[in-house]
Amino acid sequence: MSMTIALAGKGGTGKTTVAGLVIKYLVSRGLGPVLAVDADANANLNEVLGVELHGTLGDAREEMKKGGQPGMTKDIFMDLKVNQALVEAEGFDLIVMGRPEGPGCYCAANNLLTNVVDKLIENYNVMVVDNEAGMEHLSRLITKQIDVLYVVSDPSRRGLTAARRIWDLVDDLHIHVAKKYLILNQLQGELGPDLKAFIDEQGLNLAGVIQEDAEIYDMDQAGRPTSELGPENPAVAALFAIFDQTIDGAGG
Repeated sequence: MSMTIALAGKGGTGKTTVAGLVIKYLVSRGLGPVLAVDADANANLNEVLGVELHGTLGDAREEMKKGGQPGMTKDIFMDLKVNQALVEAEGFDLIVMGRPEGPGCYCAANNLLTNVVDKLIENYNVMVVDNEAGMEHLSRLITKQIDVLYVVSDPSRRGLTAARRIWDLVDDLHIHVAKKYLILNQLQGELGPDLKAFIDEQGLNLAGVIQEDAEIYDMDQAGRPTSELGPENPAVAALFAIFDQTIDGAGG
């Protein structure tokens, strides 16, 4: 049975960079093959991973809503579109949810899409889902339990309050999550007692802290995929240590 790891967080927290490094970690530990799912409406996980897109599931859903293709059943049409959108890479494949829903009812298209993705997941050991803060895509896409949810936040009180809202949204959307963790990203200096106390007050289970990293910033500005970062990078080393402790079957 495959494992599902999901990430969530508001924009600007480095969530997608962390998602890319989760995938790098899983592949490096021999835990793949990995299915990476970009479920953020502002899709850019492909840039972090250094791969090009061929289409999105949102495009397929729009076509399905309009009737698909003449002479082709809806199931076959959706299966074809999902396979066309799948980007194959070394150790992982990527699929992008893409555009949010427009006006009108998407129930039938969403049901078909979920069924196709459920079948697709069977070919992978792990699925990693990068979500937007609202997690609407996640609630529709995932019909089984999420094994690990990482909520990524910057060290601001506003960011941590948003992380708590995401934490609560999991329950509101009836998403079944086995383990939830906070990753505190982009910290400058030490984790002070006031900030630690605020995290505790919010009831957030802190998995670890990632310091602000100039190399990640420079790579992002240059348009280079941050998944190319080596194990000597402090942020990569800190994240891999977190994953060793929080992902079952990992470690070492």
